[in-house]
Amino acid sequence: MTAQLETLRCSDAGAVRLVELHRPQALNAFSNQLMDELAETFLDAAHDPQAKVLVVTGAGRAFSAGADLMEMGTQQTPPKHGFAGLLDAIFDFPKPFIVAVNGVGVGIGATICGLADLAYMAEDARLRCPFSTLGLSAEAASTFTFPQLMGRQRANWFLLSAEWMSASECLDAGLVLEVLPAEGLMPRAMEQAQKLAALPLASLVKTKSLIMGPLRAQLRASAAAENAGLAALVGGPANREALTAFREKRQPNFAGL
Repeated sequence: MTAQLETLRCSDAGAVRLVELHRPQALNAFSNQLMDELAETFLDAAHDPQAKVLVVTGAGRAFSAGADLMEMGTQQTPPKHGFAGLLDAIFDFPKPFIVAVNGVGVGIGATICGLADLAYMAEDARLRCPFSTLGLSAEAASTFTFPQLMGRQRANWFLLSAEWMSASECLDAGLVLEVLPAEGLMPRAMEQAQKLAALPLASLVKTKSLIMGPLRAQLRASAAAENAGLAALVGGPANREALTAFREKRQPNFAGL
């Protein structure tokens, strides 16, 4: 399979499906279209016997700048899957899913690491969860996955403070499995993906189901609670100030909020 979608590039290397977020001009920010196309890619790969492992990375200098703030609140047509549908597709994906963080990852560009079965990161990449600075709350079930991976206190700081985490800090926290030089990231991620793809698919699927089965209900519950929290905060005073400041290229002023 080789496909050029509007926001993704997909190609197969044997039984490994490589998916590249491809909005480099927007630092691969998650627009509604990207979310829909990525959800479809997960759903297609789940049922394609030729795809045994899925690898997601980003085009250009960023992994993903997170939600497309320029699009937020301006959408005219409801998305087919949207954010909730994308999360469902990832939660239910039965095969190994690998993330290769090639550059900065913000918002969902960071929290998706908590949903991956394996995460690799370039040594010059860094991650940030900016939810507090946007007047919002955490998402992508990160309120469950991050404490589970890195412990409650580190997760609290990362999700509350909106500060950057270096690749070495992400490795030390347990959010990623390995940190590589930039030029070695994709070769290593693909090497590990090919090792898995050489194994029986039924074994991969069964073992992942045994690991993920007890967790899926909690992932869905956390995501639902987070989505409700986001819905309550979107459009609120802090969120409006954050978006106005973003468009005006200034620091937000949350005094009194």
